[in-house]
Amino acid sequence: METTIGAFLRTRRERITPEQAGLPPSLTRRRVPGLRREEVALLAGVSPDCYQRLEQGRTPQVSDQVLDAVAQALSLSDVETEHLRNLARPRRTGTEARTTQRASGAVPDEPLVRLLEAMGDAPAMLLGAYLDILAANAAADAVFDVSGMPQPRNAARLLFLHPEARSRYANWEAMAAETVAQLRLLTGRRPDDAELAALVGELAIRSEPFRRLWATGDVREKRLGVTRIVHPVVGTLEFDYHMLTVPARPDRSLITYLPQPGSPTAEALKMLLSWVADHPDPTGQELPTAAPAPEGDESSTTA
Repeated sequence: METTIGAFLRTRRERITPEQAGLPPSLTRRRVPGLRREEVALLAGVSPDCYQRLEQGRTPQVSDQVLDAVAQALSLSDVETEHLRNLARPRRTGTEARTTQRASGAVPDEPLVRLLEAMGDAPAMLLGAYLDILAANAAADAVFDVSGMPQPRNAARLLFLHPEARSRYANWEAMAAETVAQLRLLTGRRPDDAELAALVGELAIRSEPFRRLWATGDVREKRLGVTRIVHPVVGTLEFDYHMLTVPARPDRSLITYLPQPGSPTAEALKMLLSWVADHPDPTGQELPTAAPAPEGDESSTTA
């Protein structure tokens, strides 16, 4: 999948019209939507040649001033500006990326597992560097059926490749867009990470919705939002999710799902957790109370 600076800048300038940028309407017919290269250069206060070389990736020594000016001209968000910087001046991670990925697939740290357990009735999961589900507490298993997920347990693979994902998530489209934008941001941060590239490539090959969303060029830091789950026992549940990076382990994230106090979801969650406590798992498998997700073979992912 294309992750070049040229592809990213094209998607950003194509979403802005001359009128939105404060430019007079063009007197000539446009072949493409949005701003032309020379118009972006004009708005950024740089030469057309300078901007063209930036889109072509031929400016390894481009200054912060130029990047900031282009970001302002294109009305980039803070996350998009970070992504622009990452693409303009790639940081080669090499061995560091491979070490991080090995760590992300290892057994989660015991203190983080205890933290999941301490959250009690609040569904919570521990994620690895590339949205791998490393551990979940009992409440998260009751809501998301973590123990029943096909392996390897990766949130992006499950969302795009599991046949039941669309029926399980009432706001699947919004979640899918957030996930793709997060993965694109990660590719800018880790441009030579083979594991991440393989994940993006697999999703691109196997999922048309992923390819469609990837083509938008959007980048986003997935920190908070809303998840709507259609649960087979208690119906639709709506949670505010919060994803927190662990300061001591930047390759780990804690994600919690909290219902609004006094909401129907809060009451349904109490009922569900009570029901789970009274009904052992019918398959006889132990619920993963903050236990690490078993490692699995790639071939076991359900298409």
